[in-house]
Amino acid sequence: MAGLLSPYDAFNLVTAMKKAVKVPIHLHTHYTSGMGSMTYLKAIEAGVDIIDTCLAPYALRTSMPAIEPIVAALQGSDRDTGINLYRLLEMSEHLEKIAPKYQHLLADQRLSIIDNGVLAHQIPGGMISNLTGQLKEMKALDRLGEIYKEVVQTRKDMGYPPLVTPSSQIIGSQAVLNVLFGRYVRISNQLKDLVLGLYGRTPVPIDPELTAKILKNYKRGQTPITGRPADHLPPEMEEAKKTIGDLARTDEDLLGWILFPQTMEKYLRAKYGIDAPA
Repeated sequence: MAGLLSPYDAFNLVTAMKKAVKVPIHLHTHYTSGMGSMTYLKAIEAGVDIIDTCLAPYALRTSMPAIEPIVAALQGSDRDTGINLYRLLEMSEHLEKIAPKYQHLLADQRLSIIDNGVLAHQIPGGMISNLTGQLKEMKALDRLGEIYKEVVQTRKDMGYPPLVTPSSQIIGSQAVLNVLFGRYVRISNQLKDLVLGLYGRTPVPIDPELTAKILKNYKRGQTPITGRPADHLPPEMEEAKKTIGDLARTDEDLLGWILFPQTMEKYLRAKYGIDAPA
């Protein structure tokens, strides 16, 4: 998700996987580091079956590689996609008319469309977008470079959790707080839950002194759990059944309502003809 897979690593990985399994190999990467298109090309040479791309107006930066040059590069080869390049160009032209609506969401504090720093901070594209949005709202976008560095340190402090949802957002949000208000002066409840162990055990143990500081007076506990996190959650199903009543007629209805109560209640009322669909 951070565009860290290098071209030759992709070639070797796909080559080995094609020998080991018979299912289609699907590769997803981002352009953040600038290696995305090269990585895809080497993976294609190795026999990858599926790659994820994006039409040019929304490609590159922290998004995915653009589809148009890949289709053009493969024309006439044994991996020719058969996709009509001119239709792609037409769609891209259409999106160019829409794209300005979202121009304000782009990080514009630097000229480069790649972030070579990702090779060090390893922040995935979606996380960078969220950080940029947060900082714009706080009028602190000029401190993005500091936050990239702080993400590396915060992640180390927290035992190197993987930078994927939800832990990536937890680490990113705490890094913002650390830069703007001082290190661990303000601590999010989500970070406290991570330190408490409710997201599972971190790859590396967290420093006991830092653990004590973060969990001090925390209402959910001050001592990290050592067992299965789900064992520490109160049972929800029976209470949920009482609350939703007969509106949930299947286990799927009930689980959906537990996850998205307001949306699911409207859906179920329409599904079973209690209310007319909106």
